[in-house]
Amino acid sequence: MSTEAPSSPDFLKVEGLAKTYEGLAEPVFESVNFGIARGEFVCIIGHSGCGKTTILNALAGLEKASEGYVFMDGREVTGPGLERGVVFQGHALMPWLSVRRNIAFAVRSRWPEWSAAQVDRQVEQYVAMVGLSAAIDKKPSQLSGGMKQRVGIARAFAIQPKMLLLDEPFGALDALTRGTIQDELLRICAETQQTVFMITHDVDEAILLADRILLMSNGPRARIAEIVRNTMPRSRQRATMHHDPQYYRIRNHLVDFLVHRSKDLSHGRAPEHPPELSPGLADEPSPEPAPAGAQVLPLRSVA
Repeated sequence: MSTEAPSSPDFLKVEGLAKTYEGLAEPVFESVNFGIARGEFVCIIGHSGCGKTTILNALAGLEKASEGYVFMDGREVTGPGLERGVVFQGHALMPWLSVRRNIAFAVRSRWPEWSAAQVDRQVEQYVAMVGLSAAIDKKPSQLSGGMKQRVGIARAFAIQPKMLLLDEPFGALDALTRGTIQDELLRICAETQQTVFMITHDVDEAILLADRILLMSNGPRARIAEIVRNTMPRSRQRATMHHDPQYYRIRNHLVDFLVHRSKDLSHGRAPEHPPELSPGLADEPSPEPAPAGAQVLPLRSVA
């Protein structure tokens, strides 16, 4: 039986989430608490192994947490459902079906009473939204990696989910393709007011896309250590956002956390209820400095 969520302004509410795998003495993560407002785009960043994908799977209902609860739109998430769309790191397309039929399969699952014409109109609308109308009757083997990921995004949006869950969907793409699809995602989310939770290892991607950024400490016993509010205008663009002084303040804060502070907050040393910070604002107090003599790593080592 599902449980009613406690009174909260959050569309999605995560309370006391923890995951312990059999054979491990300590949980991978524990005491994970955060909320997401309707229409908000939230990114989560942390080192590999801290449990980001497991958290996403719990939000999707694909994996059961050892402790805690996930509530969406006032009801507990107890299993997978079509009100949550998921885009994985791989495109997860059925290779024997065309783009049209891959997306139609999801649309028919969402609205089994629809006629073939209704399904086709829905498919064509979202294929056009990601700029693939010319390839709608091609099979995945005839598409580039970036095109396949666009199909995955179109399929997720086509079922009109209440929430979109993205697990590093652009990680395997080249920089130019990645940038193009990020821009398309921003445009589509602005048009649809979609609520999004996304895993990324890319600091600049998080700054471009997210309204808020969740920073996870290292595992074991990882937690959401800080929530960074992106105070840059939502109209920011990739080509010009580095001209905003806030960009460097936010970026430096994220990199400092990942390089220095995240490891010092492992083993449950992060607070159970993370503070929300606005490092982009000039008068925002700075976090505690890293210990003296801490090693400075290039950004590419963060992921």
